[in-house]
Amino acid sequence: MQITIAGAGIGGLALALMLHQRGVDCRVYESAQVLRPLGVGINLLPHAVNELEQLGLLDLLSERAIATSSLHYYNKLGQPIWREPRGLQAGYPLPQFSIHRGEFQMLLADTVRARLGPDAIVTGMALESASQDGDRACATFRSRADGSVHTVQADAVVGADGIHSALRRQFYPTGDEPRFSGRMLWRAVTEADPYLDGRTMFMAGHQDQKFVCYPISEPLRRDGRSLINWIAELAIPDATLPATDWNRSVDKSVFADRFADWRWDWIDIPAIIDGAQAIYEFPLVDRDPLPRWTRGRLTLLGDAAHPMYPIGSNGSAQAILDARCLADSLAQVRRGQLRALETALLEYEAERLPRTAGIVLRNRLNGPEQVMQMAEERAPQGFQNINDIISNDELQAVSLRYKQLAGFDPAALRRQTGAQP
Repeated sequence: MQITIAGAGIGGLALALMLHQRGVDCRVYESAQVLRPLGVGINLLPHAVNELEQLGLLDLLSERAIATSSLHYYNKLGQPIWREPRGLQAGYPLPQFSIHRGEFQMLLADTVRARLGPDAIVTGMALESASQDGDRACATFRSRADGSVHTVQADAVVGADGIHSALRRQFYPTGDEPRFSGRMLWRAVTEADPYLDGRTMFMAGHQDQKFVCYPISEPLRRDGRSLINWIAELAIPDATLPATDWNRSVDKSVFADRFADWRWDWIDIPAIIDGAQAIYEFPLVDRDPLPRWTRGRLTLLGDAAHPMYPIGSNGSAQAILDARCLADSLAQVRRGQLRALETALLEYEAERLPRTAGIVLRNRLNGPEQVMQMAEERAPQGFQNINDIISNDELQAVSLRYKQLAGFDPAALRRQTGAQP
């Protein structure tokens, strides 16, 4: 069996490692001519870390990533709404990690090349289309270097080519436009003194004005410093979705005045914004859940299948879970437990599509971050005690409901890993 994977992002690279581990041959094709450690921070939730641990990557992650200790929510005045431990501190059998996305991608790419061979990732090849002829799938790529067209045959083609997926566009050429929330994100990293314990993630504000912060470098933490990933988010009245360039560099003057007085005794948000060398602007977008991901021997994975708002730290985790499920299904064909490869792809879709569709829709309701909106609506001028306006039971219910939906409540993960309660 030979699988062609379009896209060397987190999902595509994780899939390559998982297929290799199960004895299934594959090759990854990436549109970028050179893989570079681009982007900003991401979170790897414990259920995703469980999959990475099965690949033998836990030690490498522990050396580079922050093992997140807790998650805090605050209102726009810096008053605490909800605090909960995360990772090992919350009783999970595995950590929650925060790491620079580009550094994590390069870790995966280096591991793919080391285990599958130096030619396992072919760069500079952008997927244009895919088709099926009997028991073979065909992917057509265009070279970024000279524009030449290359055709690759395999047993299946997996489109892991992101939110602008060519394979998704082929499946759904109309009626699948990105849904713009009317909110913009400004993302950057800043080296600074640690805040709180140096391992805490926090969010402050509400759905129309929010600031997110978390450290992403374990080596810097050991040196008494912090590489802080941050996101500023604002609702933009009468905003329209940019036609192109969803990742452009902008000056802080575009948004920073809205956070000018967000200085509290444990953090200075204007100083963190000032310390960034480059700030990138993103529209907050997703796409509606699809009725199908799979057509014969062609299927979608990760952001190509289910782009979602970056709420609840779930995008990368769900791509990794997709990869494990798809690899398991294809391995059943290799072992003779399933006769048809097409059935394996449909089994994967049946398992993962409804789960991820629920997360996409719940993230539109702000996921676990809705506690900040509840506080804003019930007490816009602040409060003496959060439980005067939101009961502790209500706060706990919001947190647990999202963990269960996304598949990372502690009890379920302990059962999955065989860890003791």
